[in-house]
Amino acid sequence: MPMTAASAASSAAPPSTRPSPRAQSSRMKTNGASTSSGTPVPLPQQPAYQTAPLSSRKAQALDMTTVERRIPGVREAPKQMRPHGLQEAPTYTPTADQFKDPMEYIKSISEEGRKFGIVKIIPPEGWQPEFGVDTERFHFRTRRQELNSVEGGTRANLNYLDQLSKYHKQHGTSLNRFPSVDKRPLDLYRLKKAVEIRGGFHSVCKGKKWAEIGRDLGYSGKIMSSLSTSLKNSYQRYLQPYEEWVKSAKPGVQQQIEAEYGGPITPSPASSPMKRTPLEKTANSPLSSFGPDSPAMRASSALAASVDTPDRSDIDMINATPIKSSTPAGGSGGGFTAVNSAGGFTPVNSGFTPVNMNGTKREADSGLTPTTGSRMPENGFNSKMSTPELNGNGSSTPLKRNHSGQENGAELRDLGKEANGKSAEDINGDSGERRSKRLKKEPAPMVAGSHMTLHKPSSVLKVLGDRGHGKSGEKCEKCGRGDDMVNLLLCDGCDNGYHIYCLEPALKSVPDRDWYCDRCLVGTGEYGFADGEIYSLRQFQEKANNFRELYFQSRMPFDPVKGKARAVTEDDVEREFWRLVESVHETVEVEYGADIHSTTHGSGFPTIERHPTNPYSTDPWNLNILPLHPESLFRHIKSDVSGMTVPWLYVGMCFSTFCWHNEDHYTYSANYQHFGATKTWYGIPGEDADKFEDSMREAVPELFEQQPDLLFQLVTLLTPQHLQKCGVRVYALDQRAGQFVVTFPKAYHAGFNHGFNFNEAVNFAPSDWEPQGQEGVERYQQFRKAPVFSHDELLLTAAARDSTIKTAQWLAPALERVKEREFNERAMILEQLPEINQVVLADNEELSEDEYQCGVCKVYCYLSQVTCSCTSNVTCPTHFRDICDCEKNKLTLRLRLGNSDLEELVQRVRDKANMPNAWAAKLEKTMTDTPRPQLKVLKSLLTEGEKIPYYIPEIAPLKTFVDRAQEWVDEATPFVSRKQQNRRKNEKAWRKGSAKAAEMEEKEREHRNYDSILRLMVTAEELGFDCPEIEMLTERANAIREFQLQARHALATPGSLSTPNYEDLVELGKSFNVDLSETDLLEKIVKQLKWVDNARVMYSAPLTLHDVERLIVTGQDLGIPDTNEQIIHFKNQKEAGEMWESKAKELMSVEVVHFQQLEALSGQASQLPVSRETLAQIDQILNKQREAHRQIVALYEASRSPYFEARPKYKEVREVLDAITELHSKPTGTIDLEKEQKRHEDWMRKGKKLFGKANAPLHILQQHMSYVEGRNKHCFALEDRPRTPVEPSSREPSPDGKNSQNYGDSSRGRQREVFCICRQPEAGMMIECEVCHEWYHGKCLKIARGKVKEDDKYTCPICDYRVKIPRDAARPKLEDLIEWENEIPGLPFIPDELDCLRRIIDAASQFRAFVSTYTQSALGLTSAEVPTMRFYLRKIEGAEILLAHETNFFRAELHKWMPIAPEAPPPIEVSMSTRKPRPTKQQKLMAQMGIKNPDDLPAQYRTKAHSFKKKGDLDPALFNSASFHSQHHGVTSSPSESPQFATATNREVNNMFDQLTNHDSPDLYSKDGPAVSASGYDNMTTQSLDTTNDSSLDNSLADQFLEHDP
Repeated sequence: MPMTAASAASSAAPPSTRPSPRAQSSRMKTNGASTSSGTPVPLPQQPAYQTAPLSSRKAQALDMTTVERRIPGVREAPKQMRPHGLQEAPTYTPTADQFKDPMEYIKSISEEGRKFGIVKIIPPEGWQPEFGVDTERFHFRTRRQELNSVEGGTRANLNYLDQLSKYHKQHGTSLNRFPSVDKRPLDLYRLKKAVEIRGGFHSVCKGKKWAEIGRDLGYSGKIMSSLSTSLKNSYQRYLQPYEEWVKSAKPGVQQQIEAEYGGPITPSPASSPMKRTPLEKTANSPLSSFGPDSPAMRASSALAASVDTPDRSDIDMINATPIKSSTPAGGSGGGFTAVNSAGGFTPVNSGFTPVNMNGTKREADSGLTPTTGSRMPENGFNSKMSTPELNGNGSSTPLKRNHSGQENGAELRDLGKEANGKSAEDINGDSGERRSKRLKKEPAPMVAGSHMTLHKPSSVLKVLGDRGHGKSGEKCEKCGRGDDMVNLLLCDGCDNGYHIYCLEPALKSVPDRDWYCDRCLVGTGEYGFADGEIYSLRQFQEKANNFRELYFQSRMPFDPVKGKARAVTEDDVEREFWRLVESVHETVEVEYGADIHSTTHGSGFPTIERHPTNPYSTDPWNLNILPLHPESLFRHIKSDVSGMTVPWLYVGMCFSTFCWHNEDHYTYSANYQHFGATKTWYGIPGEDADKFEDSMREAVPELFEQQPDLLFQLVTLLTPQHLQKCGVRVYALDQRAGQFVVTFPKAYHAGFNHGFNFNEAVNFAPSDWEPQGQEGVERYQQFRKAPVFSHDELLLTAAARDSTIKTAQWLAPALERVKEREFNERAMILEQLPEINQVVLADNEELSEDEYQCGVCKVYCYLSQVTCSCTSNVTCPTHFRDICDCEKNKLTLRLRLGNSDLEELVQRVRDKANMPNAWAAKLEKTMTDTPRPQLKVLKSLLTEGEKIPYYIPEIAPLKTFVDRAQEWVDEATPFVSRKQQNRRKNEKAWRKGSAKAAEMEEKEREHRNYDSILRLMVTAEELGFDCPEIEMLTERANAIREFQLQARHALATPGSLSTPNYEDLVELGKSFNVDLSETDLLEKIVKQLKWVDNARVMYSAPLTLHDVERLIVTGQDLGIPDTNEQIIHFKNQKEAGEMWESKAKELMSVEVVHFQQLEALSGQASQLPVSRETLAQIDQILNKQREAHRQIVALYEASRSPYFEARPKYKEVREVLDAITELHSKPTGTIDLEKEQKRHEDWMRKGKKLFGKANAPLHILQQHMSYVEGRNKHCFALEDRPRTPVEPSSREPSPDGKNSQNYGDSSRGRQREVFCICRQPEAGMMIECEVCHEWYHGKCLKIARGKVKEDDKYTCPICDYRVKIPRDAARPKLEDLIEWENEIPGLPFIPDELDCLRRIIDAASQFRAFVSTYTQSALGLTSAEVPTMRFYLRKIEGAEILLAHETNFFRAELHKWMPIAPEAPPPIEVSMSTRKPRPTKQQKLMAQMGIKNPDDLPAQYRTKAHSFKKKGDLDPALFNSASFHSQHHGVTSSPSESPQFATATNREVNNMFDQLTNHDSPDLYSKDGPAVSASGYDNMTTQSLDTTNDSSLDNSLADQFLEHDP
């Protein structure tokens, strides 16, 4: 209900809700709450949660196991058939290597991809980035979408009905019912379209086409007689008045809109032809004045007369008093309400609701208590989502580019203030998947009958030249004055104010019904999506899942096989989506989280800031990295652009949609689905973009007429079926979790979601995008839309940053276009304003985008701007007239670069881009100037071309030619320059036997011949190039031919040249590095001659057997015949040396070596060629024999010394005799020394027997004596004196010989007590004697821990002699040890045990002397000395030496004074071991088998009897190696024989060897050889070399030169 501004300002603002569109239509909302009649039930509000900043919210995390993720290994099959018969867009599955570089891969598929507009890319299975969003803190605001509102035809229908309804209400004739025909509601919009197509009302009447129109509307032909009348009457009654009025009002509305835009709203970059006049003059213009006789008034009167209103049909609107609406407060909020609604009739468009319902009606719809006449003209908001204010002239606030660095800065803070408290994080841009990269600063108006918000003119500069300011409703739109607020009438649609007396026709008072201005009645067609609520991912998932389940619950058919409703398929969802989009009767509302900024909400990919160690944070396919790829031109944009270089996020639910659009600036886009349900995409190739736009304009011309930039708004769908009928190619694909969708430049695309999912998208721009990018900028300029970034700035930044040829290739033509455009525009303005002031900006001076954006066409005029000092407005040179009203000579042309600088920049880039072409031209000139170009020049060109960092097609063939020419040079070089030394090195390597070297040599031999030279010369002529090697090779071929003639002459005349002359001739042949038969024959002759000379010199030189063999082999290899004198001599020498070698090895291999024979062989070695190794072995054996003999003689003589100390130690003697065993014979005197050793060892065996170690090895004696000495040290310690019994204080490991401690050792600063017979500190388990209370080691008494109980009583062996002391070995008596010691002076050697024995005897003797005071006391002992007697007896028993007298004495005295045993202890004379002897293996085996007699054992277990051979029965086979003895003398020897026998045998062998070897002549080792006969070399004849081939030059030809040795 309209009211004045004054009353609106004084009234309180009522609580508001959203409009309730289509209250009685079939309707479903995403929250699932609705009444049985379909009317939504308001949900409980959460004001605190919904108004809290998004960054401070925290909710339950999303369970990632409940969403669809990519399943590795599962391959999806393409759909065979899709709805609308659409063809599937390509799907690509790159390998891991192909997937490494996104730009390279997309470039490889772009040719095919552009044919479809969209493609799908499935990454390799191993590529699965983690989801990087914090699902607890991620919150977003949704957009509400009504599916049938996004379809172009349906929305045009609803818009028309909305305007029609407003018009009727404006004239006080609110319609209460729809006209019906044939009991069906009449679609007024279709009726209007049908009449319009046929030429209008008068044309239809004249042509009698009403029946035809009825058939088009689907009515039956049975009632055509009445149908025509019904349709005609309905048109006259409802449509004709409005249509007539629109014809007259529309030009004025159009002029008003153009004034707000600053020019025509049609797509034209030209300067506005409209003269901008002050608004006061505009209000009085003829176009906006409607008199009583105007068509509008005539239409109004006709409408009032035709509509049945009580007593109001003849009232003139000029003099009328407004009548309150007859619509009850609780009724429908607007639109047509059927009279017969009670009977169940539902009109087609019953859900239609106008946008400008006042507060009362909206509250009635929502069930709240209304507040009459509530208005809020101050800020232009009637409800939460009502139409916002328009500044001054109705245009919206200019929108700024959203840079990531500013999203949380001042711009968003200002944005939050201007949006009436709404958080900047809640504003995510435009609708659908379109990213306009602009933040909306205020909510947009609503589309009638839906929650779609009206998009105001975007980025429209305020009226240039300060045309007006202020909020809507603060002044009159006609006169422009803000006074007389009482008479200022506010429009119920746009909140603009009008003085009632300024209206045409003027009103006398404020009407009591809804009032709309001409602009609202004509309609602007501007709309958008309304904001929804704020959700977390978990909350939105629950809502999405509930909606999908509830929606399809009753729609799916029953499956009798499974016994439940059939599962919903993707085809079901797709078909249902398009059905709902096209449905006029059924409205389904969904919500979509679109254009969510990743900078403020977090990216779904890992980022370097949040996940620095994650490899996917730097992956090139990460959408945070992709826009700034080295091949993407976006890297040249100086700041981040949200939605283009910074990804946007999209959270979808079932049926949520993104409408037809192409990307900003016609860029590429990449969309990745992190998880969730399928997203279906539809794509149109860029080639069909114009055809698509034409189809859209033909389908909904009204929308394009009202809003020419409709396709920029992303809120319009048209079915693929309709587009295909218009010849537009449409393709489809289904995107699933883990898959990419890439759209190509200029390709329109749309789609919808099948359920809850999460996608991320970003733009990128390879170099092939640039031409389309410039085309996109021109399109923006046509429609006066602000670009996202400056294309010119990007190009200049690229030129400054990147100087590569690859960049220059695409940049040069782009800058050429920029230069041409700039020069034309500058020339145009200079032609019209020759005196205009020109200013060139400094290099470091930067301007903000507002300072170089044209206020008329919105283009970023980066290089040239027109400014004026009177205003901050800027225009491009084309629209300089629109900047202000000043004189044009005050304007300034501000330039980024002057003409010369711009020309220089373009030329520099052009030269860079032209480098490959310049090089190609240089190559062509070189190839055409001369028929045989120099190889050096071609190489230089190739090097220059390869340094150019760009692909040049001519480089590959040039490189092939140069490589082939270089191969020729490499092949020719050995023939012209390589020295003979290199060839000799190769021959040497070949002779080593290396397979690789041999292969290399053979391969080289194949080409190293004279024919190869001739072939190379022919090849050089065919290739057609020139180089120095060609001339050199020709000279070399001539020289070779001359050499062949000389060599053949020398070969034909043997003996004509000396050896040096032959050598010179050979060297000349080798210097050619060509295999010539003449050279080989001459070389062989030279080698033979040199060998003969060398052999004669070697006659008198000392040679080894190896030297002789080498000489013979060398001569035979050179072809020296066996009859040659030198060959015969050296073969005889070799045979003699081999016989010597055989004899020497035979002698060294026998067991008993005959040293006299070895001495003889050693003397003969100086006269024969022998092996140095064998001679060294003989000398080594002889040296060892001599050294052993010397040592034995020295030791034996020392053993006979009268002085004992001068005699050798036993250890020395033992070492010498052990060393002799390594020799094969014993030196003289060894037997005598061995006898003395046996006598010494007999003394040692006696000592072993004394200690009870008779069966132990000899070396055990010294070890055991060391043990005895250590044991006695504690037991015979004189410091250990009797004491009273003490308790042990600690526990340590049981004592042993290694860890024994001396008495009196201190531990922890105090003396430790000793116990037991071993007289050592306590350790291990201890047991106490109940009699003497002394503690004993369990180990010493062999008492196991487990056999002793706490209550057991124990008597020690000291107190009771019957308790045996366990002993491991016998204890010798001290007297026996002294007697054993007395035998030492008579030994031949000093015993190793001497010192230890003396210490043992000295310690025992001292102790005996010490206790003699007790044992030899004349007074005897008393009972008081019993503890003392026990103490000393305990020490004596612990010692390892038996003191028999003392032991018997103390035992007797103890029995005497404290007897325990009934009988006296017997005297002891020996102390034997208590250990049981170990059974032998045979004894153990007999015990197992139960056998007592060893003879009863099985044969295999019996002990083998020893067998001894007599001396005469020795087996000669033992000495087979001594072939000389066995074959010639039959002498055998045995190592068991005595040395005397061995000596006699050796003597016999030596005598026989002397008989064979004692000869003066060396001919003993030579054999008679065949006589050397004179060779028949002279009989050989020579032939003419010119008439024979090389094969006739046989090697035997060289033999004749041996007879002619000069």
